[in-house]
Amino acid sequence: MSTAQQVPDILSPEFAANPYPVYRMMRDGAPLIRHEATQSWIVSRYEDVERVFKDRGDRFTTENYDWQLEPVHGRTILQLSGREHAVRRALVAPAFRGADLQERFLPVIERNSRELIDAFRHTGRADLVADYATRFPVNVIADMLGLDKADHDRFHGWYTSVIAFLGNLSGDPEVAAAGARTRTEFAEYMIPVVRERRENPGDDLLSTLCAAEVDGVRMSDEDIKAFCSLLLAAGGETTDKAIAGIFANLLAHPEQLAAVREDRSLIPRAFAETLRYTPPVHMIMRQTATEVTLSGGTIPAGATVTCLIGAANRDESRYRDPDRFDIMRDDLTTTTAFSAAADHLAFALGRHFCVGALLAKAEVETGVGQLLDALPDLRTEDGFEVVERGVFTRGPQSLPVRFTPVS
Repeated sequence: MSTAQQVPDILSPEFAANPYPVYRMMRDGAPLIRHEATQSWIVSRYEDVERVFKDRGDRFTTENYDWQLEPVHGRTILQLSGREHAVRRALVAPAFRGADLQERFLPVIERNSRELIDAFRHTGRADLVADYATRFPVNVIADMLGLDKADHDRFHGWYTSVIAFLGNLSGDPEVAAAGARTRTEFAEYMIPVVRERRENPGDDLLSTLCAAEVDGVRMSDEDIKAFCSLLLAAGGETTDKAIAGIFANLLAHPEQLAAVREDRSLIPRAFAETLRYTPPVHMIMRQTATEVTLSGGTIPAGATVTCLIGAANRDESRYRDPDRFDIMRDDLTTTTAFSAAADHLAFALGRHFCVGALLAKAEVETGVGQLLDALPDLRTEDGFEVVERGVFTRGPQSLPVRFTPVS
């Protein structure tokens, strides 16, 4: 086992500015670090993170979410295990795959993307983060749930507060207090809507959740509120950063951008490679149920384990030339990249694999395709250099572009 002093700390400015060289140092010489500030054990190698994620709960649990998620969301599906988890997942999963996704919600995705693009397509310039990526997934989720999109700024503010709480590795009390306020505010907003939708169901996702039943089990008002809170935060933040990341990566590699523009079937490849190369979520925590030995040493029972997705996804023992963005690489399987059989780690793996992965795929494929249609001759503003921000989640802070206006 190595100590945190041997590599730059994950709370340091150096790490925040560019974590990837630090990740390499960790993988090479400090694959297991005891990090005192966060009271956790940091793992960075692909084989170790994969093992943690694929565990069925015998060695690694999600009990850490009791303190990490519940204060802002309430009790969510991520905290459950065994039959309780299986039933809850069966209640919510159908809406995010198959016919429901394609027939009910793909038109919602297409319409929301088009509305945002129509606001700037004639101007010849836009910030793909501020004008599109940060708004698109939140609008889609609000529309799917049958909520008022006029409340977009409130939704965005809430999920930003939630993400800040989750990434509050330094324990800032103001961030913690803001997260607690968000839980109260969101409940005051959402619970009355849930109760009204039970009385007057519609053709929206919220009504579907209210009516869903598996083996005689239905979701309570609190269950539904907690899931919607999780959906807005996880679905908004990750898709926002994924779309911005795809364009940042493609604009930095013009030949690959040209290939995707010419052949739209390459969009899933560009998405999968972005999830590997610059994942929206850089770390996910688990808790040990027993003493466990990983690369570099042994972790005691009851310890928090910080899995560095951003490090594992660039592990040279798993990917050739891992610091190179290449949508045509043959060591990343695109056909399984959005399923629990993925060989990148951006959506986690195993029983807690992201339930919204196919929704994210549909949003990204639609959004990237429509943006490429609407923005010919796309290029970054002269002299602009992409700056990523974030430690827990990470992505371009802004992405100003220019293009030839098309009516």
